[in-house]
Amino acid sequence: MQHQYWSLLGGVSPVFILIATGFVVRRVGWLTTESDQSLIRLTINLLAPCLIFDSILGNEALNNLGTVLLAPSVGFGTIVLGLALCAACAKLLPLNDRQARTFVFSTGIYNYGYIPVPLVQKFFGKETMGMLFAHNLGVEVAFWTAGIYMLTPRDAHTSAWKRLINAPVFAIVISLVLNFCHGTAWFPSLALAPIHRMGQSYVPVALLLTGASLADLLVQNHPRTPGIAALAGCVMRMLVLPVLFLLIARYLPCPAELKRVIVVQAAMPAAMLSLVLAKRYGGDADTAMQVVLATTAVGIVTIPFWIELGLRFVGA
Repeated sequence: MQHQYWSLLGGVSPVFILIATGFVVRRVGWLTTESDQSLIRLTINLLAPCLIFDSILGNEALNNLGTVLLAPSVGFGTIVLGLALCAACAKLLPLNDRQARTFVFSTGIYNYGYIPVPLVQKFFGKETMGMLFAHNLGVEVAFWTAGIYMLTPRDAHTSAWKRLINAPVFAIVISLVLNFCHGTAWFPSLALAPIHRMGQSYVPVALLLTGASLADLLVQNHPRTPGIAALAGCVMRMLVLPVLFLLIARYLPCPAELKRVIVVQAAMPAAMLSLVLAKRYGGDADTAMQVVLATTAVGIVTIPFWIELGLRFVGA
C-alpha cells in the first residue's frame, strides 16, 4: 500500500508543479494578464470540448442510458450534500453572514475539473474519463444553481442559470448523443486525430492559467493568517466529506467507472473557481482564499491517501 501511495503522489505532483509554474511565469511577467482572456476562451471553447469529445465518443461505458442519467445525478447530489453539511457546520463557527456564505460555497464544492482530469488521464482509461465528464454535467448544474444560491445574499438577483450555457456543457451533451448514435462508425476519422491532440493540450494550459490566476488573487487580496475558516474547511472538505463520498461509492449500485470517479472527487480540495466568484456574487474573498489555499495544501498529501484507500474500499 505504501508503494502505491508514493506512485499516486508521483501522479498528483505534476498537477501542482504545473500550477506552481503558472504562478511563477505570471510573477516574472512571461504570462501577462492581457493574454488571459484569449487563453481562457481558447481553453474553454476549444480545448476542453475537444477533450470531452475525445473521451466520450466511442466510450462503451456510456452506452447505457441508465448510467448516463445516473452519473450527472451523482455529481449534482454530491455537491448538494456538501453544501448542506457545510451550511450546518457554518452555524457553529464565529463567522458573519458574508463569511459564512462564502465558507459554505468554497468548502462545499470540490475541484471537479482541473485536478481530477489529469489524475483520471494518468491512472484510468478512456471509459473513466468519459464517465468523469458525464458526472461533471450534474456538478455544473449544481454549481451554478445551488452553489451560487448559497453564495449570493438573499436579497440579490443573479443570472447564474445563464452560466450553464457554455461550450463544455454543450460538448458533453452532444458527445453523449453522438455516442448513443454510434458516431465512431460515421464520424470523419480524419478529424479525430487533431481533436485528440487539441484535447491533450487542455490540461497543461488550464493548470498554467490556474497558477497565474492564483498569483493575481494573492496579490489583490493579501490573505490573513489561516483562521477558523481554513481549519474548518480542511476538516469538512478533506475528512468528513471524503468519508461520506466513499460510502456512496461503495454502496451505490453503479459501474466501476463511476465508482472511480466518486473516489477521485472525494479526495479533491475546494474548487479554485470560488476565488474568482466570491467577490462577484457578494462573498468574502479572504474566506474563499483561506479555504482554497488550506485544502489545496493539505490535498498535496491527502489526495493520494484517499484515492488509494477509496479504490480498495469500494473495490474499483
